[in-house]
Amino acid sequence: MAYVIAEPCIGTKDSACVDVCPVDCIHPRKDEPAFETETQLYINPDECIDCGACVPVCPVTAIFALEDLPQKWTEYTKINADYYKKA
Repeated sequence: MAYVIAEPCIGTKDSACVDVCPVDCIHPRKDEPAFETETQLYINPDECIDCGACVPVCPVTAIFALEDLPQKWTEYTKINADYYKKA
């Protein structure tokens, strides 16, 4: 997984990252049913191309390169991956 969305996204779900992603790997989008029920957005670890376009547009600084993910949020690597396993 190249990038991970962590705790600051919870309750925010700003979709600026969705709009700039060139491979459409950030979900749920506003037009998807899960957008209302999910607490945050998630990056698909199998589809992310490590471009970093999402990082500067996140208004709450919730997106991190895996190697830069703060220790206190390491569980978000699994949380992001698990979202796509259930889909």
